[in-house]
Amino acid sequence: MPIKIQHDLPAREILNQENIFVMDETRAIHQDIRPIKIAIVNLMPLKEATELQLLRALSNTPLQVDVSFVSLETHESMHTALSHLNRFYEPFSEISAKNFDGLIITGAPVEQLEFEEVDYFDELCKIMEWSKKHVTSTLHLCWGAQAGLYYHYGIKKHLLKEKRFGIYQHRLLNRKVPLVRGFDDVFFAPHSRHAEVDKQDVLKHPELSVLAESKEAGIYLVIANDGHQVFVMGHPEYDRYTLQKEYLRDKEKGLPIEPPLNYYPDDDDTKEPLLTWRSHANILYSNWLNYYVYQTTPYEFIQTIK
Repeated sequence: MPIKIQHDLPAREILNQENIFVMDETRAIHQDIRPIKIAIVNLMPLKEATELQLLRALSNTPLQVDVSFVSLETHESMHTALSHLNRFYEPFSEISAKNFDGLIITGAPVEQLEFEEVDYFDELCKIMEWSKKHVTSTLHLCWGAQAGLYYHYGIKKHLLKEKRFGIYQHRLLNRKVPLVRGFDDVFFAPHSRHAEVDKQDVLKHPELSVLAESKEAGIYLVIANDGHQVFVMGHPEYDRYTLQKEYLRDKEKGLPIEPPLNYYPDDDDTKEPLLTWRSHANILYSNWLNYYVYQTTPYEFIQTIK
């Protein structure tokens, strides 16, 4: 799929090297198709790495995707250059009058805080409320999924005794839902988090369905039955080395951290990590774009400014 991004976004060169078709505004206007408009609220500290991961994940259908990165005005990023944010991100107030086919809310390393203690949580709540009328479907990732379940359904997160960190096996529970079409009965996905959502709390809400879970890592994939919200408890967008970078970072800081589970061959952290989740991740993002975004959004919705 062609990804439409600004021509000087740093991720562009890497995507080109990976033979992922990217285009800028000039070329996009010559294609006689309506692009899918996706807004991404990137809450991860290393924003450029997350940009690359998400753009790569969105690149596996024949659809044209027009991506807008959204910044929060109540939070100052400490790990990404201000020049990068000013160049490639739009404040929420500047896009709040627009409609989008899809919205992605990423994870964030704030799980050990109560939601109300997070300095930008009020603004994030405004975005999630705005999404009810301005977005066809929202994909929530990791802490973003915990925050979404809390805001929309009042479902609380629970702190874990130790970090859930590694590649976990999951089992599909309902393959009739289009979001998981093409999934194997068993698949792998990365997790890196300090909190979880209890399955029984989710099942109290008949408007929600649990589609996949892990015996070791808990529920993984939850969807609102109308498709307006999708909650992914892990990080399917992670690349081969993301967990390794997190592991080495914490190890260098002297934090209590074990090597990621099921990640290194023979659990030997001197060996190259195995990439075992990419095919599932590609199917997940492609299904979301196709069945819950592209096939659901009326053309007039995107053309309407409210």
